[in-house]
Amino acid sequence: MAKKVTDYMTRKVVSITPKTGIREAFFKMKEHHIRHLPVVDDGGRLIGIISDRELRRPEWVDESMDIAHVYYLDDEMSVSDVMIRRVHVIHTYDTLRKAVRLLLENNIGAAPVLDKKGALVGMLSAVDLLRALYDMIDEKKMGKGE
Repeated sequence: MAKKVTDYMTRKVVSITPKTGIREAFFKMKEHHIRHLPVVDDGGRLIGIISDRELRRPEWVDESMDIAHVYYLDDEMSVSDVMIRRVHVIHTYDTLRKAVRLLLENNIGAAPVLDKKGALVGMLSAVDLLRALYDMIDEKKMGKGE
């Protein structure tokens, strides 16, 4: 039977609001040892995502004349200024194969996991998928695989 997203997703979701400052978002990632933060509205509904990539090189950097400003993270800018609004998501009932394809086709390192009602219930990262691969290789080695 194909393994599901729920078998490997991270269930303890650390999220932020669009009003969160980018400095605070950076330190939240650092504190929790994560590279992606789902952005939720006041009702907890997913409205975006921010990764360390957006904090390191936001899109507006190519328009900026002052390169020194690029690496100055302060809370004058909020997450809503740099977050990705078109979020690629995966669902709890999806297979790991579908999740891998989603990450590869969109060149992303993680995706929020939604349940059948559309509620944010987890995150699935490339590291989670590597853990799944490791388990599958281990199962084959032990003769448990197909």
